[in-house]
Amino acid sequence: MIQVENLVKRYGVHMAVTNLTFTVEKGQIYGFLGPNGAGKSTTMNIMTGYIAASGGTVRINGYDILKEPENAKKCIGYLPEVPPLYMDMTVWEYLMFAAELKKVPRKERIEHVEEIVEKLQLSDVEDRLIRNISKGYKQRVGLAQALIGYPEVLILDEPMVGLDPKQIIEMRDLIRSLAKEHTIILSSHILSEVSAVCDHIMIISSGKLVASGSPEELQETMQAKSVLEVTVLGTKEQAENILNDMKEIDSYEMEPAEEPGSVKIRIDTAENIDIRKELSVALSGAGLPILSMNRLEKTLEDIFLKLTNEDDNEIEEEESDNDGNL
Repeated sequence: MIQVENLVKRYGVHMAVTNLTFTVEKGQIYGFLGPNGAGKSTTMNIMTGYIAASGGTVRINGYDILKEPENAKKCIGYLPEVPPLYMDMTVWEYLMFAAELKKVPRKERIEHVEEIVEKLQLSDVEDRLIRNISKGYKQRVGLAQALIGYPEVLILDEPMVGLDPKQIIEMRDLIRSLAKEHTIILSSHILSEVSAVCDHIMIISSGKLVASGSPEELQETMQAKSVLEVTVLGTKEQAENILNDMKEIDSYEMEPAEEPGSVKIRIDTAENIDIRKELSVALSGAGLPILSMNRLEKTLEDIFLKLTNEDDNEIEEEESDNDGNL
């Protein structure tokens, strides 16, 4: 559906996007993550034809966005971070105007806009001035204009920014419902929402793609060790005698637990080794009742911070080397 190959964008000596390559498959929700200044919005603007790339190609449904812009743009609905709304128009007037701009046939416009108003639950505000509706409704109106013409691809830049928790849940459900008929790319700083909504996540840092995969795949890739957190009723010395005899354990740490007479143990093992059964048998056999046992996994936030921090450190090292060469 979308092919981005060796995309480059320069602003003077600054590289906003560096040899970015990825593919977006049909019928999926893709999350585009990255810290401020990572190049997310620049990439989205290039994909929609809003700005030109310095190098590389973007193809939308087979059409080159630079060589065949009209055909490519017909396939795209775009919601920028700040929705392009006309505050002195009513919701209905604005959507009819958008339908005219997108060349929806005159005979079909009213029915087409009615369908979108119903789909995005805008009926209660369709006759109100846009300036007088809430932030959540303004986001819905912005999304409605992106849907005009029913493009195959929706590109949503920070669609949940500024929304309250209830509105975020509503927007999440709305995006999921739209994914039945559209391929969706969205960027967001709300990592938990990306994890909850997206089928595939791409993490960009300093203009480069540093990770790509489903939330589960990213967790597996970054989970170098399996970590158990266990609370047992007994002394530190008793627990150590058991743990030191288990060869599968790489390392462990202990500290007093909240329960009187108990200790909390954090155990590291090699990747994909599950020792819960063996550990339970050993502790119980030694008369150390297990109060709790949890397997810890890296969250999307952990993965995001690790990948983007690593990339930032690499850039700092490169800059230091360059300074030294000068």
